[in-house]
Amino acid sequence: MGRFDGQVALVTGGARGMGRSHALALAREGADVAIFDQCHDLPTLDYPLAREEDLKATADMIRDEGRRVWAKRVDVRDFASLDAAVGEVVTDAGRLDIAVANAGISGGDPVQVADPARWADVIDTNLTGTFHTFRAAAPHMIKGGRGRIIGISSMMGRGASGGMGAYVASKWGVIGLVKSTAQDLARFGITVNAIAPGNIDTPMVHNEGLARKVRPDLESPTFEDAKAFLGLLHVQPDAVLEPEEISAMVVFLCSHEARHMTGAVLDLSAGASARVTA
Repeated sequence: MGRFDGQVALVTGGARGMGRSHALALAREGADVAIFDQCHDLPTLDYPLAREEDLKATADMIRDEGRRVWAKRVDVRDFASLDAAVGEVVTDAGRLDIAVANAGISGGDPVQVADPARWADVIDTNLTGTFHTFRAAAPHMIKGGRGRIIGISSMMGRGASGGMGAYVASKWGVIGLVKSTAQDLARFGITVNAIAPGNIDTPMVHNEGLARKVRPDLESPTFEDAKAFLGLLHVQPDAVLEPEEISAMVVFLCSHEARHMTGAVLDLSAGASARVTA
């Protein structure tokens, strides 16, 4: 018996990386899972996003766990499309119990040279996309009388780094949105919490664009070259953490044991949170 038998979960950005890990963790605990991902690149980013084949592969993994899956190409920046897709899942499944607003992209520049188009894509995906997910999920959970909502922030939602203004602002915003939404939805039996991960070993971190950004002193830096810088962002001597570590926190926040936790931020950042005041 899984902890979420009979429940239905939504994971945005579910095609790969942390989203895939979260979806599989929830499926292994008995949930049927909807995975949404836009599955196309953005010209403002210097690394590739998930592909449709990634979405299909994750769907197959969920089916292998014996669970139902709804795999849809959805851009969280487009509320009408997201809301309609959530409605289709609820019509088919009859309920929505869990929503993990995981979709996110990394990007930013020093403010004096920042590209407004990149700023817009990062804010629209990471912050507005999280709001859209909350907004689409909440009415269905209210109707069902309970729910678990999770926003994925970052250690950069607790602190900051130069040259990452768009990303930092978006992840600070996720925390504020979570705390406000928790107050809006508490009386309906819905909890709303955030997770603030450190560097996670996913394509968002493990790519050539990031390596060039953090090691401009090298002509063709590799991920191994970037690890020295990434490790400085943590306190523990680990440059990157595994997605499954964050998924374990997702499972906890969705569990009965966390029923009285709402408006909280859980840090899993290899000690980066030791450098901030709260």
